[in-house]
Amino acid sequence: MGSRGIASYNDSDGDPPAKRTLPTRFVQGFRELLSEALATEDELSGVKLSRCVGVYAFYDYDGEPIYVGQTTENFATRIGRHLRGQRSDTLAYRILDPFEVAEMELFPITYPSGASRAERRLYTDAVEYTAYVHAIRNSKYKAILNEKFPPFAPEVKLPKSYRFNLIPEGMREDREHPDVRIARRAETLSRVAAVAHERGEVSNGLRRVIVIQAVRLADLAAARLAYAEGRKRPSPEAIDVQALVGNTVPEFAPDLDIRFPSPPVS
Repeated sequence: MGSRGIASYNDSDGDPPAKRTLPTRFVQGFRELLSEALATEDELSGVKLSRCVGVYAFYDYDGEPIYVGQTTENFATRIGRHLRGQRSDTLAYRILDPFEVAEMELFPITYPSGASRAERRLYTDAVEYTAYVHAIRNSKYKAILNEKFPPFAPEVKLPKSYRFNLIPEGMREDREHPDVRIARRAETLSRVAAVAHERGEVSNGLRRVIVIQAVRLADLAAARLAYAEGRKRPSPEAIDVQALVGNTVPEFAPDLDIRFPSPPVS
């Protein structure tokens, strides 16, 4: 059970508690579900997802895609950096709020024997690009919280994916409450803006993320206001995201020949 209440601060006469018991019950439950997800076996390779490489996507409580990335290490290492408080660029820049991640989708990649390093790189980039484009198309904002665009590549048939809920049973209602999420988004926006202020010289991508996070905050806050006033939720088209941030899909692909393990999408 997670530490809670005033007893958590009392002097102890016994052994110190195990570190895994110190987080809140929500964090413990979140990490347990994450561990269970990564322990799932990939049907194609027979390898646990934790040891697979590939592409991953995160979704918020509305099922809205918020981030897409790739890893050539393994999912356990990369996802851990994002969601277990270990350092990654998105965490260091405060771009991705782990508590806004409600679902995770993994696209494990199995390379044929004999594939060169360059061929593996090209195919991984193509899978990431395809997953990213799908996320943009499925996003009501037509934008997600990626600071960097994935390398432009031909769209390919995505590998079999595995999608997991990461919210512990019985805790979703409180965590997804609009007021909680509005406060979290405002805090995240403030932190990202502070990075831009403190560093001064930051990427255009980081400044684009600030705008997209502001749009996400405004949309949810407006929806909450409309609900409180008994009005219909404002349409996503009320905010012209493309006019604010420009194109969110990279263009100008190099001449690539992706031949495995699936043909380009027609």
